[in-house]
Amino acid sequence: MWIEVTFNPDLALRNYDKFLSWEREKEECIPENIIEGQEYNFLKKWQRLYWFNDEEKFDYWELPLLETDWNENLSRPKASIKIIEATHFLKNGEVWTKWIYKVIEIFNNKQEIYFEWLARVKK
Repeated sequence: MWIEVTFNPDLALRNYDKFLSWEREKEECIPENIIEGQEYNFLKKWQRLYWFNDEEKFDYWELPLLETDWNENLSRPKASIKIIEATHFLKNGEVWTKWIYKVIEIFNNKQEIYFEWLARVKK
């Protein structure tokens, strides 16, 4: 017996257009009008594990929010997020991961570096 788990150092979601074209569920996509300080749900197939740490004890409690396409190409970070709740569940006999994340900061300057590997770069 084995348990298949994927460890993710970032959160990679699809473009919101994939929801509008019925290719993905809303929670599998970056929100259309993402807002700092707002909490959002996300949904990923399979059992996923993300950084889930106490911000007072660790420097790396923020994760980059990335956009991914069909070929698993990843964008530069679009925002910094914090995972605040996690649930694994069965949907049609398959394991899924459902989480809630909070947007800490939205990145508008595409040239600036916001993460060095997994560490959030602070100004």
